[in-house]
Amino acid sequence: MSIAPSQLHMIAGGNEYELLSTPDSSIFALRFKLENMTAHLEGEDAARFRQDYAILRQQFPAWKADQTLAQLWDQGGYSWLASQEGR
Repeated sequence: MSIAPSQLHMIAGGNEYELLSTPDSSIFALRFKLENMTAHLEGEDAARFRQDYAILRQQFPAWKADQTLAQLWDQGGYSWLASQEGR
């Protein structure tokens, strides 16, 4: 990722997952905390993620952050873009 972690702010977070973004939502970091994995999303991946996240939030407004982010991680395929943190 081409941005310092200090430039990201939390959008949503739970016990298992955390979603961070730049202020303009051009870059996202989707973290699976239990496995220390992060999907860094920029460009087309970030644009697709932004749409997928908005759709889920609209369809399931009562879902907590972990439910929404787990759905994106597993069913949305963003886990395939993840790497081990610290590498």
